[in-house]
Amino acid sequence: MDRMISRVRAADLLSLATIGMRSRPLRAALSILGIAIGIAAIVGVLGITRSSQADLLARIDRLGTNLLTVANGQRVGGDAARLPEHAATGVARTDGVQRVTATADLAQVQVFRTDRVPAYRTGGIEVRATDPSLLGTLDGQLATGVFLNEATTRYPVVVLGHDAASQLGIDRVDAGTRVWLGGHWFTVAGVLRPLELAPEVDRAALIGLPVAAEHFGFDGHPTRLYVRADTDRTALVATMLARAANPAEPNTVDVSRPSDALASRLLVADSITSLLLGLGAIALLVGGVGIANVMVISVLERRTEIGLRRALGAARRHIAAQFLSESLLLSALGGVAGAVLGIAVTYAVATSRGWQTLVPVTGVWGGLAATLVIGAVAGLYPAGRAARLNPTDALRTS
Repeated sequence: MDRMISRVRAADLLSLATIGMRSRPLRAALSILGIAIGIAAIVGVLGITRSSQADLLARIDRLGTNLLTVANGQRVGGDAARLPEHAATGVARTDGVQRVTATADLAQVQVFRTDRVPAYRTGGIEVRATDPSLLGTLDGQLATGVFLNEATTRYPVVVLGHDAASQLGIDRVDAGTRVWLGGHWFTVAGVLRPLELAPEVDRAALIGLPVAAEHFGFDGHPTRLYVRADTDRTALVATMLARAANPAEPNTVDVSRPSDALASRLLVADSITSLLLGLGAIALLVGGVGIANVMVISVLERRTEIGLRRALGAARRHIAAQFLSESLLLSALGGVAGAVLGIAVTYAVATSRGWQTLVPVTGVWGGLAATLVIGAVAGLYPAGRAARLNPTDALRTS
């Protein structure tokens, strides 16, 4: 008979574990909220970071990692160096180079929407001289109009980068679209789409090399070369470009790979993710402390219930199992709510940014497992305290 009284079915244990939540729903909800916030932070951070990184990697693959730039650097004394006139020719002869385009920054030339704009209101727009091969080298696209060709490079014709066009208030091109460039009217032939690997072109007005020499005294020395190399030989080609561009002073040439700037953002994202995950873990720990506190208070408030159950034959292990189950249930509900909230936040952010939504399954299951561990740890002391109550003392103090 005693053995039958001391037996508790799983269904009965679940019902007993919900007594505290049903009698104090607001307190239970606040306890669940603490765990939910921690799990939502962890799942959301992992999901958003994974979605962002996948989008960034896709952009790098799409843009290509074989674009290199060669620019004039500085000499030992700090003076600005100059690339030779035939730097592009030397680079083009380098093994592994597919194509190369020379550009020159015309620092003293400014561009305005009209000839009535004050000279100091440049808007940060640069004027660059280039040739028709630039669009193909950068793998760029036009938003509207056409790019420079062998004929238009000799005439006052300009193509605007995306940011430059926005700054000048030009969103479409027709026969009458002109800008005031270096004291001359230039016809706008086209507007480029954004170039992520060449932001300096985005904020530039592009004109032909011949017209730059005719109107602005361009001396033929480029300031930047854009180079497309064989993809599997890009790193090797990068080591040879400085000497190919300026054999006399290779140490004054700066060679870089624009895609490295995008790749470095992955490292920054990883460090930020670690910080945010740490904050989420702290929130989860605080939630666990909150559950432990609620369970201790629950034991003190339910001494009569505990004493009565013990008097009716409940064993210590059953009392302990009841309160431990309640702690686990609170944590589990918080974990599920937090996981759902984290997934929802990830989906909302990814959708708004145009990313593919990626939610790491290991992060979700790992977070749920962590909540059960926290629930178990938070419930051990209250459960043990409840189990150790003497039924006579519990009924007497009620």
